[in-house]
Parts: sequence; C-alpha cells; structure tokens
Amino acid sequence: MPRLWNDTIEAHRAAVRDAVLDAAATLVSSHGLTGVTMSRIAELTGIGRATLYKYFPDVEAILLAWHERQLAQHLDHLSAIRDRAETPSTRLRAVLVAYARLSQHRHGGDLAAALHQSDHTTEAHARLHTLVRELITDAAEVGQARVDVPADELVAFCLHALTAASTVASDDGLQRLVTLTLTALKPAAAE
Repeated sequence: MPRLWNDTIEAHRAAVRDAVLDAAATLVSSHGLTGVTMSRIAELTGIGRATLYKYFPDVEAILLAWHERQLAQHLDHLSAIRDRAETPSTRLRAVLVAYARLSQHRHGGDLAAALHQSDHTTEAHARLHTLVRELITDAAEVGQARVDVPADELVAFCLHALTAASTVASDDGLQRLVTLTLTALKPAAAE
C-alpha cells in the first residue's frame, strides 16, 4: 500500500481510538466507572457497536486504555509544573499541590481498584516516584529538605500522605495537607 494510504488509515484508527477514550472519559465523569457501557460509548461516538468491538473487546479494555492515557497525561502535567517553577522548594511544592489535586478526583469501587492494579499503573507509579525523588534530592542539595531520612522513604511518605486529599473537599484543606507534608520534609534542626 502507498505510504499516504497507510498514514491515513493509522490517523483514522488513532482518531477512532481517541473518540472512544474521550467518550469513556465523558461517561466516567457523568455516570462513574460503572456507567460506562459499550452501547453508551457507541451512541456517544456515533461508531457502530460492531466497529467498536473491532477496536476493543469489552468495556474493561476501554477503561484500561482510558486509564493508561489519564496516567500519562497526569505525569506530563506534573512534569510541566515542575519545569515552570524556579527553585527546588517551589518545584517540590508545586508538584505536591498538583498531585494532591489529582488525588482529590480519584474514582472508587472495584473497577477502580482493578484499574490501579494494572501494569501501566505500576509503571506510572515508578515514574511518579522518580519525579518526586528527584525533587526532594534537589531540595536537599540546597538545604531545603532533610537528609537524615533516605529520599525513597520521603517519597513514599509524601505520596501516601497526599492521597488523603481524596477526603479533603476544600482548596484550603488541600493546601494545609500539602503544608503539613512539606513541614515533615524540612531539614532536622541542629541540636
């Protein structure tokens, strides 16, 4: 086949896939994870169910692909926030605030638990861990974070502490949670 034809077919497939994942995101947003069905996705995208099944075998496969895309977008968002801040401490604060905001919008239930057990989630968590470890290490090098606790332990502490943002309704509460977490990262006082 000519290259232009292959490029056009691949672009079409990517557009259909994006439309399906966008529809899943819309349905998750308005109906929750359990409100996503093949029929609703087909209706929302205007794609026939038979065509939809050519791309994805079931709703779970769509949700896994949607979740993988969401995690990649979240990591890109956190990296962009890191890159905009100027000092190690402002980079660390900005990323932790953004992570806490992302944690506020987690979906619950059995399906959400299953999505978070997938391989792509493990890889995304490793990338997140590396990102935060680098921020803590950078802050420690300029005396803005403690060095008496290994960076990996501090990362685990931060990420676990900030998942509590899922129970915080206000931005003030979220900011207090981030401030409390950052306070724990401050260098130990000289005795």
